Amino acid sequence: MLHKTLNCKGELISLDVPRVMGILNITPDSFYADSRKQTAEAIEKRVETILSEGGTFVDIGGYSSRPDAKEVSPEEEMERLSFALSILNRHYPELIISVDTFRAQVARRCVEEFNVAMINDISGGELDAEMFKTVAELQVPYILMHMRGTPQTMMQKTGYMDMMGEILRYFAGKVQQLQEMGVNDIILDPGFGFSKTLDQNYELMHHLIDFKQFDLPLLVGVSRKRMIYQLLDSTPEASLNGTTVLHTFSLLQGAHILRVHDVRAAFEAINIVQKITDTP
Repeated sequence: MLHKTLNCKGELISLDVPRVMGILNITPDSFYADSRKQTAEAIEKRVETILSEGGTFVDIGGYSSRPDAKEVSPEEEMERLSFALSILNRHYPELIISVDTFRAQVARRCVEEFNVAMINDISGGELDAEMFKTVAELQVPYILMHMRGTPQTMMQKTGYMDMMGEILRYFAGKVQQLQEMGVNDIILDPGFGFSKTLDQNYELMHHLIDFKQFDLPLLVGVSRKRMIYQLLDSTPEASLNGTTVLHTFSLLQGAHILRVHDVRAAFEAINIVQKITDTP
């Protein structure tokens, strides 16, 4: 087995044991209300929680990507991010921050001005033609996600002839393109909930192990999503148990990073799965 690492600001982060990425939403309209943090106090408290409960990365987003989310201008997105990142830089200078944006200029400013270590692009470079070039120039890890359309149109684009085949070919082409441009650290995110129906999300989860063929780190983002609460006739607020079930399955299929709202629960799932799989 090849050992997987990420180069984050010159520090090599091992993924031999899976890591937790805590979500920090600074949007007013994220689908899970409890994840919205918009004051300095709330932002600091959230980061303290992520770190104290076992998180390695903090993923910060200023543009909600939930289905039918409102459009946010680049200026407003950057204004939200600048406010929060200034606080994080001041109080947590060693924090490993990922910025959740599909805009190349926003990504560049976050890396160059605010010491952000990683770019998380829900569009896989589809919504900004400059993104791949920007990531190559910045030489930061890049989370490459699968989505069709935009957050506003993605749920009208769920018609696939062969969903798994199309997703795997999508990643094969994008990974080759990025590697040829000199991007060294690529993380794959299958894009649960993005341009996929309930049944398609579970088909994707069933075939998660297929992504091992790329021999790249795999990120799973299912925390409290519709695929859980729609199936169980529940709500995002009541979806922690379902989230943990999917996290456990994902870890057994080779996930390296869990992007989550509930850091402690994810960290405990990792520890238990590691104990099971490490036992002779």
